[in-house]
Amino acid sequence: MKKIINTSNAPVAIGPYSQAILANDTLYCSGQIALDPFSGELVLSSIEEETEQVMKNIESVLTAAKMKFEHVVKCSIFMSSMEHYDEINEVYARYFTNNPPAREAVAVKTLPKSVNVEISVVACK
Repeated sequence: MKKIINTSNAPVAIGPYSQAILANDTLYCSGQIALDPFSGELVLSSIEEETEQVMKNIESVLTAAKMKFEHVVKCSIFMSSMEHYDEINEVYARYFTNNPPAREAVAVKTLPKSVNVEISVVACK
């Protein structure tokens, strides 16, 4: 069974997709960028603050599905440059202190709205 997960505490989708889909006990979260869900503005003052907003957005989607970061089994990190790797990891690590999920981190040419980082997750209960 497929259930759409949507919360006003995370940015609205900027395309034809859902914030997340819950299929049985698995949650597939769309990529989050550093859009503040309340102001609609991008948080781009530093790569650390940008990553922090991305993680807060992910947390809001997880919460809407009655899950936490401990349920995340897979992350995909897309960044505008590998030069951001260490700073992104520093923020990311605060959310996954024990038994971190599997993941990949890749540099890509361009991300939506020309942001520096986008992260998607898969979580299971």
